[in-house]
Order: sequence, then C-alpha cells, then structure tokens
Amino acid sequence: MPSSTSPDQGDDDLEACVLRFSDLDLKDTSLMNPSSSLKAELDVSAKKKYSFAKKKAFSLFVKTKEVPAPPCECKEKWWKCCQQLFTDPTSIHRHVATQHANEICHETASVLKQLAVTSSTSKSLESTDKRNPFKEDFTRNQEVSTWLPDISCFNPDELISGQGNDEGEVLLYYCYCDLKDPDWVCAWQTALCQHLHLTGKVRIATEGINGTVGGSRLATRLYVSVMLSCPLFKDYLCKDDFKTSKGGACCFPELRVGVFEEIVPMGISPNKISYKKPGIHLSPGEFHKEVEKFLSQANQEESDTILLDCRNFYESKIGRFQGCLAPDIRKFSYFPSYVDENLELFKEKRVLMYCTGGIRCERGSAYLKTKGVCKEVFQLKGGIHKYLEEFPDGFYKGKLFVFDERYALSFNNDIVSECSYCGVPWDHYNLCSTPQCRQLVLTCPACQERGFTACCVTCQDKGNRQAASPAQSSFKEECECTARRPRVPRELSRRGPLTAGASPLKPGAQAGC
Repeated sequence: MPSSTSPDQGDDDLEACVLRFSDLDLKDTSLMNPSSSLKAELDVSAKKKYSFAKKKAFSLFVKTKEVPAPPCECKEKWWKCCQQLFTDPTSIHRHVATQHANEICHETASVLKQLAVTSSTSKSLESTDKRNPFKEDFTRNQEVSTWLPDISCFNPDELISGQGNDEGEVLLYYCYCDLKDPDWVCAWQTALCQHLHLTGKVRIATEGINGTVGGSRLATRLYVSVMLSCPLFKDYLCKDDFKTSKGGACCFPELRVGVFEEIVPMGISPNKISYKKPGIHLSPGEFHKEVEKFLSQANQEESDTILLDCRNFYESKIGRFQGCLAPDIRKFSYFPSYVDENLELFKEKRVLMYCTGGIRCERGSAYLKTKGVCKEVFQLKGGIHKYLEEFPDGFYKGKLFVFDERYALSFNNDIVSECSYCGVPWDHYNLCSTPQCRQLVLTCPACQERGFTACCVTCQDKGNRQAASPAQSSFKEECECTARRPRVPRELSRRGPLTAGASPLKPGAQAGC
C-alpha cells in the first residue's frame, strides 16, 4: 500500500525544498513523469517531496475506487474501476499503475501545489512573527494583507469551485484565548474569508474566536493552515479542534464577521464567568464510557450522575443522548437562570455536560462550578460533533442540529422526534410559513400538503390573513407556542430522563417546535 509517512520527518530542509515547485509549470504533465529529466535533476530532499506527493496521489486515487464488499466476505472493501471489480489491494494497485498513469501525474501536481502553498504560508507567518512578536508587541500597524495566504499558484476557479454540499466543506471551531485587539482580528478574518471565498459566521471577542465557515475544500484547508500558523492562535489551536462536515459556501447566505462581548452569548460578562475555569474535559472515548456506566444503572433517577444537554430545546428535540436532561430553553443565555432555578437538581451530583462543538460547555460548566453544589462537573471535549465521528452508532440518537441552511447533520438512522401535527416520526425542520415568524417547525410532507406549515394556530391564521390581504405587510409576532413556554422551566422532580419534546398534536392544535 502507498506509504503515509510524512515527508518532513527527520529533515528540516524539506520545507524549503517544496518552494522550488512553485516555479514549475505543474500543468505540464511531462514534468511530472517519473521517467523525465525532472526527477533526476532534483536534489535528495526534493526527491523525497516528489516521492511523497506521488504516493499520496496514488493512495487518494485508489481510495476513490473503494466499494463495500458483500456481507458474506471477510473483507470490508473491494475496488471498482474501469467497469472491473478488484478484490485485493495488489490487483487494484497494478491496474491503477498501468492504466491511470496520467491521472496520477495530474494528482501528484495537485498535491505538490498544496504542499507549496501550505509551506509558503507557514514560512511567511513565521518570519513575520520573528520580526514582530505578535502576541507580546501587537500594534495596529500590522497590515492585514501580511496575514493572508499566497494563492497566486492556484486558478481562481479552484477556490470557488466545489461549493455544493457534495463537493465543499463546512468548518466549525472555536478558540478561547485572550485577544488584545479584537477589532484588528475582525478586519483580518473578514479579509481572509473574502480572500478564500468563504461564507459563514465568525464571532470575535477579547476572550477568543468562534467560527463556522464554508467553501471549497481547498479554501477550508488553507483557512485551517493560516489559523494554525497565526501566532495569536497557534499555541491554543490544533488541527483536531476543527470539525468538518459536507457543505460549502452555499450553506450560508453571506459572510458575517463581528466583534462581541462573548464568543457565544451566555449573557454574563467574561470578566465575571471566565472560560479559564471550566469543567473537566473528557475525550469522546472517556465520555462514552461514562454514559455507558450511567445508562447501565437500574435506577437512573436515583443516580448521582446527571447527563446534561446545554443546547436549546429545538436542538435536543431532533437528537440527544439517551437518558439526558434536556432543558426546555430557547437560548443559551437562559442557561444560567435555568441552573439557578433548578439548583437543587444538581446538589451532590456528577454532571456530564455536552453541546454541539464544546464551546457552550466551556463557560456553562464554569458557571455551574461557581454554584459549589456539584460533586464534579465534566464536559465532552469537541462536543457531539467529535463524539459522532468516533461513535456514529453510540449513545447519541437522532440528528445533530447546526445553525446554517442545512439545519441538521445525520450520523445514524435514528429518528427521535415527530411531526408536530400528526405524530409520525419526522426530524426535518422548516421555517414557519408566516414570514414574520422565524421559528422552526416539524411538519411532515402529508401535513404540509394539508396546509399545516406554521408553528402554531396564531401564525397559521396570520399567514392566511396576510395571503388574503397582501397590503398588510407587517404585524406583531404573537406566537402561541412561544407564549405558553416558560422562559426558564423549573424541573419539579427527577423522575426518569428529562428530555425535550412535546406530545403529538392534532391538526388545528398548537404545533410549536
């Protein structure tokens, strides 16, 4: 099989060697042919780079030909190429080597270009850091353009192509760290995202950065490379902190970058509740074992452990951990009040907290710890996103809600929610059909055909009146499903798992979301 060994191991000079490829015409396939004079002219370090790129190109090409093996076979995968089926690695490797040499050459060129850009970006940022220690002596004289990657070796179409859900990518990340000049970081992030044709949302504060951006895979890879090289974040961020999913620039209507007091709105100043005093981080594997231990207990309501969902009710409604306590709150800014109102619930308990990507748990766990009532407070590192990457069929059931045009990601086939009108299993959200209302509603195709497309009777009636009187362009939002829900619910008792969700509603009843 092609080697996956890094070309940079044991040789610091290799990073410089890759820059030589920037001057080559990588579209000329003759240059990439191993039998040409190019390889013979390269020094030892450059040959290693070339060898690594070719092996990686070969491996990637073979991987695209993988197909599932029949259940009766002991092997997990076969390969299909040129209308032929290959059942062992040797045969597919021989076929690719003899029949697809040109494709491998082109892919090798692509890998070399990526290596060149990554190395060039890293070197540029490192040299700038040496000239001006960014974290210690930051000034507004730093030019934003200094911190943008060199994309001159790419065709512009490469950065803006592949922005559909099947070809592009969405990045989710956050980094808690002290930022002295969030306004400069905001200007830099705006320029960086525009430079790479990324859309999405980036929140910046003196306590750090929180971003969700989408674009082509090349663009997101360059974005990650720049973030990991930037002196502001390189001591805090690692590659594993970036969660990826299928998507692209199409998942967001625009790019929004701004400076806020908090990078996730909890409603309490970071000066009062700091990210620096969170709960104990558990890896997905460690968290999985804790949940397994909790669920194995015969009497969970009397357990000393609480599995706490820190998300909003419409998130936990379509997906959650088994046996969790999922507060019926609309916003994370209500979470502190929820804790205050239900403090008895957490006394002498071991609390296992989780959220989408981990960011809400950072300060949410810090707030819970300040109350001094829990035995211990733990949080899932990387959130549900990282857990599902490792345990797609684990204890989390249903979909993972995301705050973009996709609404949810699917890692398993479980459906834990239902149509708000007829009660059939359903977990695809739509916006309430009344334009002035932005609430989400679960309504199945059959109920949609019958006209049940609003979040409640009030909105449904408003929509009908507006359709009859187009001149009435605006009116006050008065959703029954919002009015009847307490802003901060109080859990009177802990009798079995408390999870978000509502009973099935019949047509004409209050649907809610």
